[in-house]
Amino acid sequence: MHNIFVYGTLKKGQPNYHIMTDPKLGKAFFKGRGQTVDKYPLVIAEEGNIPFLLEIPGTGRHIAGEIYLVDDQMLQFLDEFECCPDMYQRTIKRIEILEWEGKDDSPEERPAANTIECFVYSTTSYKPKWLSLTYHDCYDSYGTHGLLFISHLDR
Repeated sequence: MHNIFVYGTLKKGQPNYHIMTDPKLGKAFFKGRGQTVDKYPLVIAEEGNIPFLLEIPGTGRHIAGEIYLVDDQMLQFLDEFECCPDMYQRTIKRIEILEWEGKDDSPEERPAANTIECFVYSTTSYKPKWLSLTYHDCYDSYGTHGLLFISHLDR
């Protein structure tokens, strides 16, 4: 099983959350909410208003998201879904735990500290002009920014 941190369309209430709950794609267990220990630029870009976490640690904001425990099948699906490694790269990042809901976890599964290592999809494949976009600390497709996510099927 693998810890994964999602900050975009895969979060609860967002357009692609259904992926995280589809048992045909693998298993994903919601564990809690957190934020990146390091700051990163989180921008909304491209034709589909896609959230991108730019791989520039120390720049931007602490990014809020959700922590999941996923099996190998789900991780493989997410790699394909995120076009990894071409569009996004999957790397390990430290996540500060803000709220833990893994109440039924065994002692080995509970984080001993207030941080946890998680896989995160970020990108080194960004356009220079993205650096001038607004940096967000929390992505919401339906947010006041007015940049509604558009699925690749609808573009």
